Amino acid sequence: MKKVYYLSTCSTCKRIMDELGDLINDFERQDIKSQPMTLEDVEEMKSKSGSYESLFSRKAMKYRSMGLGEKNLSEDDYRKLIQEEYTFLKRPVFLVDDKIFVGNTKKTVASLREYLES
Repeated sequence: MKKVYYLSTCSTCKRIMDELGDLINDFERQDIKSQPMTLEDVEEMKSKSGSYESLFSRKAMKYRSMGLGEKNLSEDDYRKLIQEEYTFLKRPVFLVDDKIFVGNTKKTVASLREYLES
């Protein structure tokens, strides 16, 4: 399986996908705003990443506006928030075979590129 979850209005997602170019031509693409993630999608990402927290973005504007920084969130809370609000997914998320690459750090993108080129 080759799939990417991204947000079409996110300039960082666009930049990363452009940088990867032909390496991701055969990826299924899911814009999480226009095509919401299912519970099965979120569960699959969690099974590959190890936790819902690893998929959760604390940079989302709603994180601050909802006062989530002051709360002790559980794995169930992270799952529920990601499922209910697409902006809480740390993105982009690339699923390649049995691997997952979450987020936009240089290290993550470099690891993905290296994996795809091998």
